[in-house]
Order: sequence, then structure tokens, then C-alpha cells
Amino acid sequence: MDVEIRYIDVKLQNPPAATPTIIVVELLQPNKSDALSYFASRSAAPTRHARVLIRFGATLEPHLQEYQVGPLPVANGSTTLAPLDYIYNKGKGYQRLYDADTDAIAAFTYGIGAKVADITKQLLNGTATGDANGTLAIAGTTPLIHDGENIFQWNQFYALHTGPCEDEDILPSGLMFKADITGRDPSKWSVVAWQYNGIFYETEAAFRQAINSSSFVKPGTNVDGDWACTDYNNYSLPHDELNPPVPVQPDGTRFALDEQEKYVEWMDFSFYLSSDKYFGTQLHNIAYKGDRIIYELGLQEALAHYASASDPFQASNAYLDSEYGFGQTNWQLISGFDCPAYATYLNTSYYTGETVHTHPGSICMFEFDTGYPIQRHTSASYVSVTKNIAFIVRSVSTVGNYDYIFDYEFYLDGSIHVSVRASGYIEASFWAANTGAQDGFHIHDHLAGSMHDHVLNYKIDLDVAGTANSLVKTALVPTTKVYPWSNGKSINTMTIDRSFIGSEDDGKLNWDANNAVMYSVANKDAPNKYGEYRSYKIMPGKSTTGNRNHLVIENSTTLGNSVNWATHHLYAVQRKDTEPHSAYPYNGRDPNAPVVDFAKFFDGESLDQEDIVLYFNLGMHHIPDQSDLPNTVFTSAHSSMIIAPQNYLLGDPSRSTIHQTRINVVNGSVTDALTFGAKQPTCSLDLSVTAPNLKSFVGEVYIEKYPYHPDAQLVANPGEGSLGGTP
Repeated sequence: MDVEIRYIDVKLQNPPAATPTIIVVELLQPNKSDALSYFASRSAAPTRHARVLIRFGATLEPHLQEYQVGPLPVANGSTTLAPLDYIYNKGKGYQRLYDADTDAIAAFTYGIGAKVADITKQLLNGTATGDANGTLAIAGTTPLIHDGENIFQWNQFYALHTGPCEDEDILPSGLMFKADITGRDPSKWSVVAWQYNGIFYETEAAFRQAINSSSFVKPGTNVDGDWACTDYNNYSLPHDELNPPVPVQPDGTRFALDEQEKYVEWMDFSFYLSSDKYFGTQLHNIAYKGDRIIYELGLQEALAHYASASDPFQASNAYLDSEYGFGQTNWQLISGFDCPAYATYLNTSYYTGETVHTHPGSICMFEFDTGYPIQRHTSASYVSVTKNIAFIVRSVSTVGNYDYIFDYEFYLDGSIHVSVRASGYIEASFWAANTGAQDGFHIHDHLAGSMHDHVLNYKIDLDVAGTANSLVKTALVPTTKVYPWSNGKSINTMTIDRSFIGSEDDGKLNWDANNAVMYSVANKDAPNKYGEYRSYKIMPGKSTTGNRNHLVIENSTTLGNSVNWATHHLYAVQRKDTEPHSAYPYNGRDPNAPVVDFAKFFDGESLDQEDIVLYFNLGMHHIPDQSDLPNTVFTSAHSSMIIAPQNYLLGDPSRSTIHQTRINVVNGSVTDALTFGAKQPTCSLDLSVTAPNLKSFVGEVYIEKYPYHPDAQLVANPGEGSLGGTP
């Protein structure tokens, strides 16, 4: 089963000497206005086009250019190629590239490593040569540092792993250099500064002089070992030799899947799903009880922004991870570990290296007993309780050092939970002589937990009882008031204050510190029988990180206007066909001139009975500690959002499941146990069907996070390949 893209045969006419590289070929999502007109049978199906992204390198100003090709299917005389500009508020689908010469940059970087081999041998007991003989790797900061007309990059030496685990991210050396890589002529590139053990040197000569001085301190290195590997550590937990509980699906799947249309039905929900190379799993046209409630729901961007007072390498690092591709890095799931063995698995496809590649079994769907009831009540004469069964759509993306679990969870009460969890290796920094508490914890011999923010931005286009919607703010506020019944005495209490967010001028929102403010999308023209607005509310869900995440850094020097979507918790804007995404995967290539600047979405337009779109942020503020070694764990890195009905129905829809009971009790004796037609499974179970088939795991295409080649491929298992070198 494939969630696929269609390959469009695009041939470049009169290519230059160095043929441009096709980075992306995929179907361009039709405008919502056209799609809804088609859904309502008011027009023919929208004309389809392909989106094609081409990298032009044979120019003094290498760049990316977006095109649209259509109409499809391709036909002589009618299909054209034209710049795709209207969905990018830069004014054009164009992004300048300042590091197009990745091979030359790698050669230059490792040339520096060879030049200072005597220093690295003395301080780090190794060399960085960029080949099989090297024992050190060199990694550069992302994004590049723009300082006027000049382009800089900090580079740090890392120890290569010596054991079975690829753990270079926690083996920094603290030896780094700043390179000026302005322009396309490597002969003009140079090293302009050095730093070691937290001490800054303006020149290599000054650094060498310090090394040869009697006061020079050589702190030591981070050495690979069992502490850095994720394998079993041979400490036995009590009773751990026994098999843990496993979930089973006694009657087979209880949902419907149309493989070709990528259409799913579970209970009263239905939706379509797709996989995007950059944004991963997306949901479309989510309907509940036959009516569309969400037109589109999916990830837009993910940020990991580092900071440091003593380490310029970490102070310069800020990753916009969609460039590396959440769909592109959506690896095969491990049955029995990532998902229950009974889950249904889908393949995903994406375009790379001018071919279409498929990740087998990279989306799973399954029902799951949450382990707590959705409803319960005990009275003097009975107890009532209902099972809480969720339907989950899951994918996992490994973007460099981090693995993200993305879940869309559907519940019997009509709610949808959007969840993200993070695990993997932290990108640690070197614990240097001047590293202090302001930078993080001292977590290993020469290792500091480098502080950073994770912010993941989602789009949700709610259509509640139609597209004409308003954003309601419902707040609990303290009040002191004399009531007719209080005998003239002031009562300290609280009251409800309801108001509307009238325009985009007020559309940048933060969650209340006490969770006393709620936002909901409602149709003023469609009240229920009691006069209340039928609506869906959006609110922070279960989380291990407080779930109040936006970027702590204000006006980021590193990412500039590329992260204007990360300044608040929640945003509301009027929907436009020209604003389909809050970000662009290659914004980080020129951070102060992004192809999509989210701040430009806010131009004062009305949010009163308009087609409005919400954007919300998940994530965590991460100050790694010793529990993050060797890996951060999902249980302490979890963030979620809940979208739930508010006066949308006249009661709790979970009353419709038969998987509940009411036990009647009289004088301490059970008189009846109602099961409402539910039958207990009685068949025997072969437990071998719950065991994971680990040998079914197959090879993948892995694209390294740094140094990153947009069109590079390694045919290997996920994670294979070292930190340094070029694929």
C-alpha cells in the first residue's frame, strides 16, 4: 500500500553546461476555493499541476526556483512550465543559495583539518582527513552566518564512534574554527578565528602560541564507550525476564481503508491522508458524523534552536528541519515496538535523486485501549464505566540526531489529539573551562547538555458547520460582586467572559498561565437548539513539558524572519489560497529574506464569519541532563494539542459504544451487569502472532543532516554513515 506521489516527466529545454538539478516533483495541492466548489458540485474537478523545484548551480548566484507544470496529464501543446510564485509572499518562489558548493566546502574544511593535524593529534589524539584514515569528523553550523556581504560558518571537530552505536553527537571536542566561505572561489576562503576549551583565538598563530605556553590547559576529550550506546547495559531489573503485556486485536480491524484513495473510516470519523516529502503525514477533509470539521491538518515546520554564552558553535546552530524532510526521513516502523504487531502499515513515497523512492511500512494505523476509561461514575446503586478506545495514525521521522513520533489520535468523544514525542541523541556541547550554569548541566566527563528549544508548527483549517467561522475567546476571570442573594455582602468568585477575536490584528495568542482561557472556532449563524454556538475548541493536551511552547529567543539573530511562526502559542488568520503554508522548507538558506514570512499573514483582515485558519505550536524547552544519556526518552519529551467538540452535539457521543458496562448493586450485592450487547472474546490466542518479525526490516535511503546534500543518497539502513565527510 503506497501513499505515493506521481512522477511527472519534466525535461529541461536547452540545459546549460552544468545541468540544473531537479529537487522535487510532486502534485501541487489545489486551491481550497476550487476544491470546495468541486465538492459542492458547482464546478468540474480542479485542473491539476505539478510542483517542480529546481536548483540552479551554474551561476554566480546559485538558487532554487519553484515551477508549476500543467495542466496534467502531460500533453504536447497544452502542458507548460511557469514560475510558481503566487503561494510565496516573498513575491517569487526563489531562494538564494550560499553554500551550493558542498563538495568544495567539505574539501576546504577537511583541508583545514589536515593543515592542523599536528594540533588535533596533540589535543584530540586524532586527525580529520575526510577519508577512511581519519579518526575525527568536522561538522559545520546551520544556518550559515550572514554578516553583511560575508558568509561565515563555525566548524567543530568530533570524535568518531568506535563502538556499535553511532554517537558522534555526544562526542564534541571543543576545538572549532570559524571559516569565511563568501563567494564561489575556494581560493578566497579562509579561517578567521579559532576556539578551544572555551577560549577564543583570533588567529591560528595566536592559538599555536597559546598551545606552546606553559599555562595552556588541555582538558581531555569525550571518549566513546558503553555510556554513549543505547544497547542493554547488563543491569537486570526485577522480573524483567518475563514477557510484558502485549495488545491484541481479537476480531480483526474495526476500521475501513481505501488503499488507492488513501481514505480511512473509523467509527464516526472519516478522512484522507497523504505524505509530503517535507512535512510528513498530513490529514485532509476530516469529517465527523458525515460533516467536514477540518479541511486540512498537518505539520508546517519544526525548529531546534540552540543557544550558548560560551560556545559559538552551539550559539550559531538553529535547524529548520523540514528542509531535511519529515516525509523523506519517515523510516520503516518496527512492528511490535513502534506500533502494535496487529497494526495496518502503509508505504510512503517521495522524489529524490530524480527517482521516486518508497519507504516500506512507514505509516501505521491501529486501535488501542488507552488503559483508562473514557467515562466512569459510581452511585449508591450502580457503577458505570466505558472503555476508552483510540484510533491512531502514526509515523516516525529521524531527522539527524532526533527521532520524532507523530500521532493523530481519534477518540469516541469526537476529539482529535495531535501529539509529538522526541527521542535520540542530544547535540551536546563541550564542557569547557568557562562553561557555566547559564549554558546547561555538566552531564559527563567533558560534556555539557546544550540548551535548546523545540518548536513544531501545525496548521489546522477548521470548518465548523461550514466555512463561515469566528474565533471565540472564553475566559474564567476572578470577580468580586454583590449578588441579590448575598445579603449585601461581596462575594469573591469567578465569572465567564466571552468575546470574539475580531481581526488578524489580535490573532497572535498565548495560552493563559493558569489555563483559564479557551479558544474555539464557531459558526455564529448555526447555533444549536439551546442557542449555543456549535464549535470545536482547541486546547493544550497531555504533555511532559508544560505544553506552552514558543521560541524563548526574541528576534532570533540566527534565523531572523524565518521563524515568525514561533513567537506565540496560537495564531488565527483569514484563509487565502495564496497562503497555504506558514513556512518554506528552504527559508533557512537566507533567513532574513524567507520565501514565506509568516508575519506578512497578519494584515488586519476580519476573522468575523470568515474562513479562518489556526496555526499552533507544540514542542519543549530542553535543558538536557544526565537522564538524556545516551538518548532522550519519549516519556519526558512529549507535547500535544486537543481539538474537541464544544456544544457541537447535544450530548456525549461515546454513549454510542457498546463497550461499556453498568453494574447494579442492592445492599452490597450485584443484581445485574449490563453489557449492552458486547461479547467477550473467548477464542484461544497464538501469542506468536504478537511477536515482532525483526527480520522484515529492510534497507532505506538515508540523507545525512550535516553536511547536507539535497540530492544525495546512501542506500543503507537508517542512521548509517558518520557525522563528517560527504555522502
